[in-house]
Amino acid sequence: MMAVAALVTIGLGASGCAAAPASPPATTTAPAVTVTMDAAALRGQFADLATELGVVGAAMLVRTPQGEATATYGVTDLGGSTPVSLDDHFRIGSNTKTMTGTVILQLVQEGKIALADKVSKYRPDVPNGNRITIEQLLTMRSGLANYTTTLALNTALDTQQQRVWDPEELVAMGLAEPPTFAPGDGWNYSNTNTLLLGLIAEKLDGMPLSEIFQKRLFTPLGLRETSYPAADDASLPTPFPHGYMYSTNVDTMETSTLPPTQLAQAKAGTLLPSDTTNLNPSWAGAAGAGISTIRDLAHWVEALGGGGLLSPTLQKERLASVQPVPFPLPPLPDPQYGWGIAKIGPLYGHTGELPGYNSFMGYDPVHKVTIVVWSNLAPAADGRPPAATIATSLMKSIYGS
Repeated sequence: MMAVAALVTIGLGASGCAAAPASPPATTTAPAVTVTMDAAALRGQFADLATELGVVGAAMLVRTPQGEATATYGVTDLGGSTPVSLDDHFRIGSNTKTMTGTVILQLVQEGKIALADKVSKYRPDVPNGNRITIEQLLTMRSGLANYTTTLALNTALDTQQQRVWDPEELVAMGLAEPPTFAPGDGWNYSNTNTLLLGLIAEKLDGMPLSEIFQKRLFTPLGLRETSYPAADDASLPTPFPHGYMYSTNVDTMETSTLPPTQLAQAKAGTLLPSDTTNLNPSWAGAAGAGISTIRDLAHWVEALGGGGLLSPTLQKERLASVQPVPFPLPPLPDPQYGWGIAKIGPLYGHTGELPGYNSFMGYDPVHKVTIVVWSNLAPAADGRPPAATIATSLMKSIYGS
């Protein structure tokens, strides 16, 4: 689903299933894994997959103890001649969730909120709010419906691309839908959870989320090319690639894969994707409206997985909070989800997608491996998320499995 996948993270808009058991403490013993990096081979692999997926442009960054490998592919505009660069700004989609989650955990650290607090303490309007905890919002186990799966939102994204959305009206869409399960009884990737967390953070910190991110995250880490735009700002800082998608949000609600005839036309180049660059991202809010560059995002995910944003104890607990997602999510290997953070294979991080932009960021604090990939086509004509598909392939090459 475009709007569901739009904040495609590990959940890809999946429905709830049985909850997993409590997570065991994180191990500090490194598994017997050999990390290898053949930079030339990784670049070739990246280019081959970008071609296969039909993306307009893409970039990759890989770091291991053996060094760094980067590569770019294609152009910033369909039919244009400006090559993609590592300095390009792109919409990071659900990678933004890791920022919102980090702010909430910093507030926990400061004693302003507790993971065991009931949501009704801060939002009396939430169904089952007296039973839903802050932790369940972070882990996608609240049972609250996902507002991005509603026909109303998908229709509006197709017909009112410059609409400025208030997070309260988006939350209201999610709360108006029946809960998918009782709190704690399942797992369902719902952007409603993260929007609520963003509103709670604003209430506790007494400032807009953009200022909270800048003060707590971007400035301390020196993320000068990362931003959270104002609701009425649909622009991207220069330089930036245009974003592209096939079909419409409504037409792809059931599947992101084009019908066979259109898929053949896309592969032949007779069906072109539409330009979604200026689709106002305020509909994604705290769940996915962020902007960054590939180097800034690499720095962010290394801090996210490696520490420095939280106390050592809370950081360890956050990494230990991840639980297996109770169904496969191709192409992601062994996906897990925790306190506003995903674990994909050995990497902690997230994925993100808005119409026209797909990204993947991951960091392995044991073997010191970083992988970041973005593309400016999302999803591919065959329904695959380009950046996540490429990153998964690179990961398998680096780890040898």
